[in-house]
Amino acid sequence: MSKLPNVTTSIFTVMSKMAAEYNAINLSQGFPNFPVDEKLTNIVKKIATENIHQYLPMTGYPPLLDKIAALTQKSYGRKITTETEILVTAGATQGIFTAIQAMVNSNDEVIILDPSYDCYVAPVLLCNATPIRVPLNDDYTINWKSVESACSNKTKMIIVNNPHNPTGSTLHQDDFNSLVKIMDALPDMILLSDEVYEYITFEQNHLSANSQHTLVNRAIVVSSFGKSLHITGWKIGYLIAPEHLMIEIKKVHQYLVFSVNSICQVAISHYLDVVSVENIRESYQQKRDLFRSLLQSSRFELLPCQGTYFQVASYAKISDQSDVEFCKQLVIKHGVAAIPISSFYENGKDLKLVRFCFAKDDETLIAAAEKLCQV
Repeated sequence: MSKLPNVTTSIFTVMSKMAAEYNAINLSQGFPNFPVDEKLTNIVKKIATENIHQYLPMTGYPPLLDKIAALTQKSYGRKITTETEILVTAGATQGIFTAIQAMVNSNDEVIILDPSYDCYVAPVLLCNATPIRVPLNDDYTINWKSVESACSNKTKMIIVNNPHNPTGSTLHQDDFNSLVKIMDALPDMILLSDEVYEYITFEQNHLSANSQHTLVNRAIVVSSFGKSLHITGWKIGYLIAPEHLMIEIKKVHQYLVFSVNSICQVAISHYLDVVSVENIRESYQQKRDLFRSLLQSSRFELLPCQGTYFQVASYAKISDQSDVEFCKQLVIKHGVAAIPISSFYENGKDLKLVRFCFAKDDETLIAAAEKLCQV
């Protein structure tokens, strides 16, 4: 009998496969198509001949841990202890899986805000726990009254994604204030804050759980070098958590992965000396603004994009089709692949919205926009 009977091929795989079959421009899956920074590839070339190809310490390459601590303090004013509060993971997804496996027990409940990325539910189910899906408002703000109503004495964790995939929305201080009130009433509740797009925000600086002094002792914060440094295939992320939570997380990590790719950790450690996270934000803001400007003459209605490298668009003025069918026809008839937002909801809620990834070179965005303006 399957432990995950309702898990099927992901919509990301389906749409990317269709894009390849029809030779369409793939704006569905969230990965950049432009070259990695030459500074980073030169670092890899230089260190490849060094003695860095064996196991590193379970928690991570010590100099990289120091760089993460320094980056966190600079970005959020949080001082963390490298030996006990940081764990390098084989991508953010592994970090999320490990944290849930370590902290959630059988018959616990975990609050997940819909629409939600697809890696949250499976590890909850594998714990024999119950995911409680709470829909966001239609403008993708959080309905904190609904969240509070969904909580109970069984609630062990709430998962928050900020900046939010797929919608590009971000949290504000009022959101954290509401979250604190709920967690104060449930002293055993833990926050899992998925912040993989933390350095890809635009008009507003990212507001991290790392900066919330009343939450940090009960929070596990997930970050991704893959997203921040445009190296998704390296699968390098990290967790920050207080020691009493990290002790339990490391117990799972040591048997799931033990230690993470050595050369990637060493290369990133060197690269953090020469890269600026401010430049990362600026480059993606240019791409967002270019893509939005190119679609101004289209029939798509663009929703606000405060962070991530995703643009959500309404096609309600174009078609009455379901968003899944619309995305399939968009590939077949117009040569552009997108992701239907209904796939991020437990109940398949269809608001006639699709998600485009703008982490592409300008030529790709221009070519895609020309096709989309003809829809």
